Amino acid sequence: MTLMEITYELQSPLRPEQLRTLGSFANTYGLRRFRVHEKTNRLSFEYDASRLRETEVAHVLRQARIPVLGRVEPVATVSQI
Repeated sequence: MTLMEITYELQSPLRPEQLRTLGSFANTYGLRRFRVHEKTNRLSFEYDASRLRETEVAHVLRQARIPVLGRVEPVATVSQI
């Protein structure tokens, strides 16, 4: 299993019915969990990259009618010594 996380910036805050729809995809083969970051208006998915591709995660979002602006690239952190 190869776990990956992908984050999307949302066009608008999620409505309750959109959250319910996302919850129904929790059993989608390879999707492990999702997190909504309300303060930054972002949505993160953890998925098994050996079973799903990034494009399939995006397809799940389209099926749920989740309006995303685009993928947010991860920010590397540098620890100071």
